[in-house]
Amino acid sequence: MSCAAPDQTAGIPVGVDVSGQAVVQGKVCKDNQPVAGAFVRLLDSTGEFTAEVVTSPGGDFRFFAAPGSWTVRALSRAGNGQADGVVSLGINQLDIVVA
Repeated sequence: MSCAAPDQTAGIPVGVDVSGQAVVQGKVCKDNQPVAGAFVRLLDSTGEFTAEVVTSPGGDFRFFAAPGSWTVRALSRAGNGQADGVVSLGINQLDIVVA
């Protein structure tokens, strides 16, 4: 058993029905290049910290969340950035450009 975050490049696990869940996923980039090792935080509609993952070598991240308003914020050596969105059931893409 591992306490590490799931592999962010892996697909949605077989048997997981995303039609009944809100999935927030995206890519962190700077100058159109992926940012590996960025810390991506999931914040609720009040700005409260909910979860954090580290991006894959390809800059990918993923969270399973409830439908609603969410912010994803990336913190990295390459810079910081965020994206906001109203998340619904299914897969929701929120990409982050850092500066």
